Amino acid sequence: MSKTKIKDINRNIYDIKNKDEYEFKIEKGLTPDIIKEISKQKNEPDWMRDFRLKALEVYNKLELPTWGPDISELNMNDIATYVKPKSKLNSSWDDVPEDIKNTFDKLGIPEAEKESLAGVGAQYDSEVVYHSMKEELIKQGVIYTDMETAVRKYPGIVKEHFMKCVPIYDHKFVALHGAVWSGGSFVYVPEGVKVDIPLQSYFRLNSPEAGQFEHTLIIVSEGASLHFIEGCSAPKYNKVNLHAGCVELYVKDNAHLRYSTIENWSKNMLNLNTKKALVGKNASMEWVSGSFGSKVSMLYPMSILNGEGAKTEFTGISFAGKGQNLDNGFKVVHNAPNTSSVVNSKSISKDGGKCTYRALTRINEQAKKSKGMVSCESLMLDDISISDTIPVNDIRTETAEFSHEAKIGKISDKTIFYLMSRGMSEEDAKAMIVRGFAYPISKELPVEYAVEMNNLINLELEGAIG
Repeated sequence: MSKTKIKDINRNIYDIKNKDEYEFKIEKGLTPDIIKEISKQKNEPDWMRDFRLKALEVYNKLELPTWGPDISELNMNDIATYVKPKSKLNSSWDDVPEDIKNTFDKLGIPEAEKESLAGVGAQYDSEVVYHSMKEELIKQGVIYTDMETAVRKYPGIVKEHFMKCVPIYDHKFVALHGAVWSGGSFVYVPEGVKVDIPLQSYFRLNSPEAGQFEHTLIIVSEGASLHFIEGCSAPKYNKVNLHAGCVELYVKDNAHLRYSTIENWSKNMLNLNTKKALVGKNASMEWVSGSFGSKVSMLYPMSILNGEGAKTEFTGISFAGKGQNLDNGFKVVHNAPNTSSVVNSKSISKDGGKCTYRALTRINEQAKKSKGMVSCESLMLDDISISDTIPVNDIRTETAEFSHEAKIGKISDKTIFYLMSRGMSEEDAKAMIVRGFAYPISKELPVEYAVEMNNLINLELEGAIG
């Protein structure tokens, strides 16, 4: 019998490496003096410098996670936490330095902006180098800028929300983020404003033995709506890189937010990202997530449903190949009556890769008549790959409705035989099954907005699977 093989996603476009040139690169390690220097480089107000130093204290007190993938190879003394590129913040793409511009051009970012986006931010290493937004949104009062500008221009809004949704005490890498954060996006959508065309921020790490710690803060006011897209990538190096970003989302009463992410880090990256949303009365929060690349990933977006009638939905897919350990999932807490959550997660593992679905659904006592549904499916493409499901379902009221369904398996020989009996080759039959498995997730991803997303989701298949 012929065998087929699923190719790894072609990373050639993402492995573009520019010369490691920068205006300033902080010395490796974590000390109060390093934190003060980062704050000085950014010309920050005293309150932010003091916040960073407090976060560093918390980081030094907290222990590493005792569960999940092994991250013992991470040594912060080998990581530079701040790399300032040779570029200022530009509002015209033509003004971005040529080498940086060429990288983003090849990833399709400017083209996506021209065709489908209301605004774009592009971060290179530790700083945002380009930001723009359509004039009509500015007239409606929408704010979309980089976080450093927001700290200086909108200190009241930032201080009210910054790391309140994701406190520095959550875990060690949130505290690390609070100490060394740099770059990221700030979005404020005024009451009742509907942003019909998505905004997108793209984060690119170029420097070796460095970390990226962007902070995204989005506030969608009462009755407003927004679709925000986040893309990430990095070239492959022989030594560990670290990504420990943070996303804080505030979805006010009767508002709607859709947050789509494509994480495509290189296979030397430790991806320790934290994302959380606070959802108000009759508001809705949608997460769409594609997790590719990275050596290790520990990523569990979370919705906290604080308002009656609040809703959340998570749609995600992970793809782990050789040498990858992707520990992903979703967390939701129901804190009010008549709230609802829907989780649809899928994973594909091959060549000894490991995918783990680690999740929490908690319906608290006060969340009367709430509903939760979880579906997680895993497909292993050979006999050396691993897939685990580790759900925690904590239901504390008898009036709740909850269901959980999990499936882990290989491609069915019966299905292959049926399709071959209808005239398909074994190779085409297996390709169809894999595409069909991924389709319910991939159709939700914003593939139309950037070349990168198409390259990730349109998995190339040739030969046979294991």
